[in-house]
Amino acid sequence: MSTAIRTATEMGLIGCRRCGHVMQRPETVEGSSCARCGAPLRWRKPQSLERCWAFLIAAMILYIPANTLTMMRTINPFNATDDTIMSGVIYLWVAGTPELAAIVFVASVMVPIGKFIALLILLISVQRGSPHDRVGRTRMYRIIEKIGHWSMLDVFVVALLVALVRFDLFGRVEAGGGAICFGGVVVLTMMASLSFDPRLIWDTPEKT
Repeated sequence: MSTAIRTATEMGLIGCRRCGHVMQRPETVEGSSCARCGAPLRWRKPQSLERCWAFLIAAMILYIPANTLTMMRTINPFNATDDTIMSGVIYLWVAGTPELAAIVFVASVMVPIGKFIALLILLISVQRGSPHDRVGRTRMYRIIEKIGHWSMLDVFVVALLVALVRFDLFGRVEAGGGAICFGGVVVLTMMASLSFDPRLIWDTPEKT
């Protein structure tokens, strides 16, 4: 038999977003300040869902040119090759660097798509007022925050290749427009996850 989890809202508590201090919720949250650090108290992030949707949709749109435009351009005395994300993964694999190919594939394909799906699940479930598996959805949000720090790995790999190959007198690598677009995707998905207020997950009571 499961025990219902009591939320801070049900116990009349509120936490400070700046210092984490938990206190009794004042009758009027607007205009109130934290008793410890003096920061303004907010019941929830203002327009959390709207801003998260906006950043997420923009990131999903920008992900299309990030995958279709040139990620890196390889130039040697014989020819010049333009590579997208996937063709770049294949190029790195064939060139004998499977580790770099795996890093680019995970960071460029699996991580962004996984973040898109996870944020869509969180947004839709909150808007529908779903009480299902609130603990699991909270963990999902924490995972999104953690993997966000590794989202720029493929851009760093391209930058590293550009720096390394320029030492070669017989060839060079240049970053393309796809790298810029993908950098925008990373920034927008991070903004989307920061805009989402995970406390909204707990605003719907669990079914008993």
